[in-house]
Amino acid sequence: MHALANPARFLRLMAAIRPYAAALAILGLGIGLGWGLLFSPPDYQQGETVRIMYLHVPSAWMGMSTYGIMALASAAALIWRHPVAELVAKASAPIGAMFTLLCLVTGSLWGKPMWGTWWVWDARLTSMLILFFLYLGYIALWEAFDDPSRAGRAAAILALVGVINLPIIKFSVDWWNTLHQPASVMTLAGPKIDPSILWPLLVTALGAEGYYIWVLSLRVKAEILNRQARILRFSAATDRRAG
Repeated sequence: MHALANPARFLRLMAAIRPYAAALAILGLGIGLGWGLLFSPPDYQQGETVRIMYLHVPSAWMGMSTYGIMALASAAALIWRHPVAELVAKASAPIGAMFTLLCLVTGSLWGKPMWGTWWVWDARLTSMLILFFLYLGYIALWEAFDDPSRAGRAAAILALVGVINLPIIKFSVDWWNTLHQPASVMTLAGPKIDPSILWPLLVTALGAEGYYIWVLSLRVKAEILNRQARILRFSAATDRRAG
């Protein structure tokens, strides 16, 4: 981890990974969504509305896992002053917010035919909405300070505090009475979904993971270059004043 604190080394690693992540994103999302939306069978209970799941479930997984990565990177930035970890956390936030918003929108589209309403203050839905607000709050904190170091510390603290929401999202269907269906993919007894539906779902999830890595590598590169440009501008301004 300490070796990746060097921005140049980290950029080289990301440049090597980026083509594979892009290929995984394009193939995984293309094949998974095409398979799920066009060729998988309808569910015996949900009918054709089950196809919303191929967007909804991977988006929910990515919204939660991206926040977990963001929190781990924030911890590394706070504890070890890891400069690249801070940028990884910052670059992850908009991607995670996008996945979480997509989860909420597709969940509402699924809820209307299944529950008869676009939204209920269900434990799972409400905790996912809180996750979306945590993403927005994190992004806002980075913009609220002129000093990047202060902004990074404040945002990192919020990211770590917000981690408590992740187990609430995961176990909300077990802890409270909820309209949301319980876990059906990752259970102790194994998946409860028919393979004809499960496989395109997993392929789409792999594509979503590839998309995250692909876009993250581009965003971190932009953050590193922006920070280097800011340092150069500051040095040039200092030299002019000294001259």
